[in-house]
Amino acid sequence: MSNGAALIVGAGDATGGAIARAFAREGLTACVTRRARNLDSLMSLVSGIEADGGRARAFGVDARDEDATIALIDQIEREAGPLEVCVFNIGANVRFGITETTSRVYQKVWEMAAFSAFLAGREAARVMRPRGRGTILFTGATAGLRGRDGFSAFAGAKHALRALAQSMARELGPQGIHVAHVVIDGAIDSQFIRENLPDADDRRARDGLLIPDEIAKNYVWLHRQHRSAWTHELDLRPWNETW
Repeated sequence: MSNGAALIVGAGDATGGAIARAFAREGLTACVTRRARNLDSLMSLVSGIEADGGRARAFGVDARDEDATIALIDQIEREAGPLEVCVFNIGANVRFGITETTSRVYQKVWEMAAFSAFLAGREAARVMRPRGRGTILFTGATAGLRGRDGFSAFAGAKHALRALAQSMARELGPQGIHVAHVVIDGAIDSQFIRENLPDADDRRARDGLLIPDEIAKNYVWLHRQHRSAWTHELDLRPWNETW
């Protein structure tokens, strides 16, 4: 693994960053992306990985842009090594009542959480398939299993993401590429949750929040699975989460 690359599409301060650090510790070059206007926020993540002895690259890319995604994969292959892992980790969680959900909101959420996943997955498969190996992981949500009131746009996009993962797994698995969908069911210990969930501190003290580093361990485990026993879908939730 030491000569390859891991692409994390949508790396932030919580799950995406933890996944990047985890794969860097495995010896892969962590290639992390966000939109160009947020590129500065990735530099601390890259610096931290490098300070720990790992390798990392930051890319300002709009994941919804087809040409930019194609160019990103080609650049990684040229400059960072063969793409061994692609993790799609864009959330796009918004809540609007159905009559308040504009066509622009619905389309933007779909573009972020479904269409950009298709682009990342397709381009990862393009370079992995000739080598007959690789791992493509999609971060899903409970909304991909059932739609809740107020989440029509988010649920629609996450259902599409899950269907994409299933189709890709059936097509690419026999070609040596492991495709898996990870259902994140619960609040993640992040700055956003700490600022917006009144009982976040209490939940964290009782292990009631998903810890990003623990989530990341499962992504590495999925990549390391022997092909005789591949997992396609994995649910992750705190021990006390109702479901």
